[in-house]
Amino acid sequence: MYSYDPLPSVDRRRTEIRHLDLPCEFVAPATKEAWEKRARALKEHILVSMGLWPSPAKCPLNARISHRVERDGYSIENVHFDSLPGFYVTGNLYRPAETDGPHPAILNPHGHWQEGRVNHEPDGSIPARCINFARQGYVAFAWSMAGYNDSTQLAHRTFGDNRKLLWGLSLMGLQLWNGMRSIDFLQSLPDVDNSRIACTGASGGGTQTFMLTAVDDRVHAAAPVNMISGHMQGGCICENGPNLRIETNNMEIAALAAPRPLLLVSATGDWTVNTPVLEYPAIRAVYALYSAEDCLAEVQIDAGHNYNAASREAVYAWFGKWMLGEEVGGRFSDRPVELEPPERMLAVTPGDEPDPWVDEDGLTSGWIERTRKKLDQMKPADAKSLRRFRQIMSTGFRSIIGSPARSDDDLVVAPRGKHQADACTIHSGYMGRRHHGDRVPYTAFLPEGSARSAVLVVHPGGASALTQQNGRDPGLLIQHLLGKGRLVLVVDVFLTGMAEGALDSGEHAYFSTYNHTPTANRVQDILTAVAWLRRESAFPSVSLVGIGAAGPWCLLACGLCPQITRAVIDVDRFDTDSDAEYEAKLFIPVLRRLGGLAAAAALATPAELYLHNTGSAFQTDEIEDAYRAADAMDRLRAQRTAAEMRQVIAWTVEGSPG
Repeated sequence: MYSYDPLPSVDRRRTEIRHLDLPCEFVAPATKEAWEKRARALKEHILVSMGLWPSPAKCPLNARISHRVERDGYSIENVHFDSLPGFYVTGNLYRPAETDGPHPAILNPHGHWQEGRVNHEPDGSIPARCINFARQGYVAFAWSMAGYNDSTQLAHRTFGDNRKLLWGLSLMGLQLWNGMRSIDFLQSLPDVDNSRIACTGASGGGTQTFMLTAVDDRVHAAAPVNMISGHMQGGCICENGPNLRIETNNMEIAALAAPRPLLLVSATGDWTVNTPVLEYPAIRAVYALYSAEDCLAEVQIDAGHNYNAASREAVYAWFGKWMLGEEVGGRFSDRPVELEPPERMLAVTPGDEPDPWVDEDGLTSGWIERTRKKLDQMKPADAKSLRRFRQIMSTGFRSIIGSPARSDDDLVVAPRGKHQADACTIHSGYMGRRHHGDRVPYTAFLPEGSARSAVLVVHPGGASALTQQNGRDPGLLIQHLLGKGRLVLVVDVFLTGMAEGALDSGEHAYFSTYNHTPTANRVQDILTAVAWLRRESAFPSVSLVGIGAAGPWCLLACGLCPQITRAVIDVDRFDTDSDAEYEAKLFIPVLRRLGGLAAAAALATPAELYLHNTGSAFQTDEIEDAYRAADAMDRLRAQRTAAEMRQVIAWTVEGSPG
């Protein structure tokens, strides 16, 4: 049965814009099994959002270690290696003087300190903590965020635009990849114990710490400092990747470390002031599911936003326990250090850059070229490769579109009324998903007698474009479908028809980090309508008709909904090889990295698919390859011209273009 719980009075996706300073909460699932299911999905979502799904190919590191200096109890070397072809990680390697090994290793991402990885001041010193780590017996590696020190290939605060986001290229994703490659680098060193690698950083480095720990199990222990908060998620582009925090937040992401050792270091003078009473207990509930509460701890320092000596000593003690097997002792105190001249710490100097050394444009073009090559390699050629393609790409599409993973029992309906028209009964109302905030106007046309099947029609103008007499009577297309005994549903998807309204996506920074784009919401609404139609009609499958600009939205929905077994889609002469076209008409971050409309159509196999109005720019070769791999070429039709109404009706009803 439907739930008739009240829907919101307006579509909250339009009026309640989520943002980085919006207070949030995290409540752990009741069971370990439920958490691990959620954790798997969340890890996949992070990787998709960061443009790392499917994973980029790892190029050779080609690491170059130079300019070794030896000091009392430690040494320092300059390092650069390839993260991507022509794009480098630059940093410093601190090693203990003792040659006996292998040693545990500590990754040290820095935050937005003015001097980057060589910053040394009372509130935060990367050299001080790395030197002390080396003296304690660790190999420590500190590397620069993009745009800092000798990492000059990109501008830190301004890198990125919608075209890059379409291809899954973001500063946050690049920095997460750099962290993963930094683990690769440490594991390539003969004096590093690969089973004992930890990570710690403050502020933006804290974000890098818990993000890397969340997706890379090679991080054995972690200590994010002054970052994890329930009311501030990170204030830089490098902390706000697209789609990342939709229906999640930093507390839940940090909990992915469980049951590995995790220390939360907070301060009384910044946004982590509530950590002991809010964030720590929330994350502790996940550790309790593993009976691993002793693997989680918190320390709060009476200070401002920092990684000062007191914070460092708390981290030294935590890693000493879990990485060295030692309890707190004098050797974990923060000892004074002798600094090297900053210019001597640079791994790359002007005029001596490694070759190739790409700039922003070169990085972008190389990323897109490698993505195209990856997609070509994954192109389905037979039933086995098609199954593999589905496994990978369906995960990606569900992540970026946010297709509701709830059961149909979560459907909420608010009927508005009904009236009798010639040869049909018309019902109207609103539908949505429980706790989802959506409010989707619908109009349903029930034929006289028993319906033979159900059809969903989506028009960019909503129901008013498909009806007459202000919605009192069905328009010509609906009349014909009713005459064929079809139950017809029309929905006004997000910001169309009766659902029109203002959406000020620019009011808050990083809109797409916290909110679905209008295109993604429209695809969600189509999926919600399919659920409504199946439940109302009791038919196991439905047919879908997409008209004009709504056609590409419908094609994306087909790839996510196997209950759509027949679709007649006007692709509106969409140029499938134009980034500008995707930006203007179909913007969803990461969509092109996942193959765009061609991949969505491939996921729809073996549904009967009739694509019309393709023009010359809508490429069907990849779609044909997928249908050929599924041995379903007889279920695919494509024509360059717009279909006549008789063709649309014939295909919808009979499965023939007429």
